[in-house]
Amino acid sequence: MELIKSVAEMAELGRKWRAENKRVGLVPTMGYLHEGHLELAKQAVAENDLTVISIFVNPIQFGANEDLDVYPRDLEGDLAKAESVGVKYAFAPEAADMYPTGFATTMDVAGVTQTLCGASRKGHFQGVCVVLSKLFNLVQPYRAYFGQKDGQQLAVVRKLAQDLNMPVEICGVPIVREADGLAKSSRNVYLDEECRKQALVLSQSLQVAKRLYDEGERDAGLIKAAVQAHIETAPLAQIEYVELVDAVTMQPVLKPEKPAMLALAVRFKTTRLIDNIILG
Repeated sequence: MELIKSVAEMAELGRKWRAENKRVGLVPTMGYLHEGHLELAKQAVAENDLTVISIFVNPIQFGANEDLDVYPRDLEGDLAKAESVGVKYAFAPEAADMYPTGFATTMDVAGVTQTLCGASRKGHFQGVCVVLSKLFNLVQPYRAYFGQKDGQQLAVVRKLAQDLNMPVEICGVPIVREADGLAKSSRNVYLDEECRKQALVLSQSLQVAKRLYDEGERDAGLIKAAVQAHIETAPLAQIEYVELVDAVTMQPVLKPEKPAMLALAVRFKTTRLIDNIILG
């Protein structure tokens, strides 16, 4: 595997690959790779001529009171894991190289960023859009891979690429879960034993929603109430949101007649977890 640290070197390679008509797959990550990330990488390796995994804890998508300083990092371990599934290039720049002195550009994808995590994490998706735009420009990928666990992010990136005519296919990959149903996340490492046990109410509550939907229930209020009631059986769970939104626009729906996303954000002590399921 080749490790690229320099923005200039990455840009040069990206231009070279594009000139050679290489189909490049990009897997953008913030590192501390788990099986969910590796599933993205496996798909990218299978579908492209070469794959680049980016490992960059993006400072501009973190709020003032979020976990930037303590976000888990393990570059050496990440490189070994990525190489084990066939990734040939890793791009791991420094923040000062990505955002040099005087950097002033901001981006906003209206509408799709204003609900769910966008409502509670002000500025988060603006930072996501900036860093992904830079990565797309540097790597010049043919395809880019994102997990459905971050369902709103996937919708935002698809809208960004569509609106700006970016020559990249945005590929969504199903959520990878632990054997007991907990969605794989870099933040799971923060959970103590009791929080880890109680966090299972998230995937369980999504199955409550699926069962109601499959039985014909189309009242969003009733579905959300049932989900919330199940989450509240866990004493440590602090609900940030339980929402049913259109799977494309991320706007709330009253009756999920077309594909809709039931999305959750819940804290267990200091650890914020998200999860979702597509209904319909």
